[in-house]
Amino acid sequence: MSQAKGDRRERELVNELDAAGFAVMRAPASGSATERELPDVLAGDGERFYAIEAKSSAGDPIYLTGEEVEALTYFAQNFGAKPRIGVRFDREDWYFFHPADLYVTDGGNYRVKKETALADGTDFAEFVGRSEKVTLAELGDDGDDGPDEDVLRVLTAVEQGVMEIEEAATLLE
Repeated sequence: MSQAKGDRRERELVNELDAAGFAVMRAPASGSATERELPDVLAGDGERFYAIEAKSSAGDPIYLTGEEVEALTYFAQNFGAKPRIGVRFDREDWYFFHPADLYVTDGGNYRVKKETALADGTDFAEFVGRSEKVTLAELGDDGDDGPDEDVLRVLTAVEQGVMEIEEAATLLE
């Protein structure tokens, strides 16, 4: 990815965070031209404070060096912010990860695949506090232990011809 496209994506993230009510700044010369490694974006809303390393890709996996992630974590800890890796794939929204949640390669680098971002990443709305992720497992855990046994017995009786439909309807009312 070109540096210009990366810069454009960082500015896009800054604008989206600003629109969501965050005080936000893009670190000048992040990743270069300075002795200290700085995160790409700093953002806070009075309750949450983030140091974000922003990466984007057309569709290929996104890789970060171990040094990038270590520098982000070090800066965030000293600054009092939560370290986050923000990833954006073309035609997708931003997704966010804590560095500890990323896949670590055998060489000590970090990788985020598009399908991982979509399935496991924190989407923008949740990241800024406008929604909360609910998993399918949580939706299915509503305390319902399955069909009522009495209803099943009545339906089985109708299916076997032992009970008329009208009689079953009366019992089930």
